Amino acid sequence: MAAQLNIVGPKAVDRLGVDAVDHVCPVPHAPGAVPAVRGRVRNILADWGLSPDAVMDALLVVSELLTNALVHALPPATLRLSWVRVDGRGALRVEVTDAGPVLAGDGWGASDPDEHGRGIDIVTALAARCGVRVGTEGITRWADLPAV
Repeated sequence: MAAQLNIVGPKAVDRLGVDAVDHVCPVPHAPGAVPAVRGRVRNILADWGLSPDAVMDALLVVSELLTNALVHALPPATLRLSWVRVDGRGALRVEVTDAGPVLAGDGWGASDPDEHGRGIDIVTALAARCGVRVGTEGITRWADLPAV
């Protein structure tokens, strides 16, 4: 069930270049998808030269946004990594697009409030900025992380 990252753009990355490279990954709508995608993202970010701390922050944001899409939304889900400018500096943008909220009773079982509900707080704490965009392709939750 390994998810495949489709590389769009040059292999060499200029982190401060505007939108130089995108990586797009369709995410299987299955519980084991998050660890598989995290492993691939770890390799991509290492190739891009992010510091180990920045990689760990990005992996946490990827995990939270993907888990949100898989637990609370309808398929398909897609992860996109790209470079953007935030306050004149390069930032890693993590986006997860899904088909919208699951209707009542369609989720993967009842959520335990002691184990769920903190993901967006984690994303907000780690991101320079984050938000939600609604479009014809679905709902995209995104976060821009400082590129260190």
